[in-house]
Amino acid sequence: MMYYGFGLGFGGISMVLFMILFWGAIIWLIVWLLKQNRCATKNEGRNPIDILKERYATGDITKKEYEQMKKDISVR
Repeated sequence: MMYYGFGLGFGGISMVLFMILFWGAIIWLIVWLLKQNRCATKNEGRNPIDILKERYATGDITKKEYEQMKKDISVR
C-alpha cells in the first residue's frame, strides 16, 4: 500500500482546490459588491462644481478641461 500525503488522493486534492476556489470567489464577490456600493454613494449629495474642483485638484482633468466643464455647468 502506498501512502500519498494525507491520504487524500486525486479526488481529495481536487475537492480541496475546489473549496479554495469557491471560498475565494465568494470573498471576491463580497469585496466587489462593497466597492460598488461605496462608489455609487460617493458622489451623492455633492454639487457638480465641487466634484469638478476635486477632479481638477487630483489631476484627473487639465485646466483647459476644467474651465470648459465649469462653463458648461454654469450655462445649465
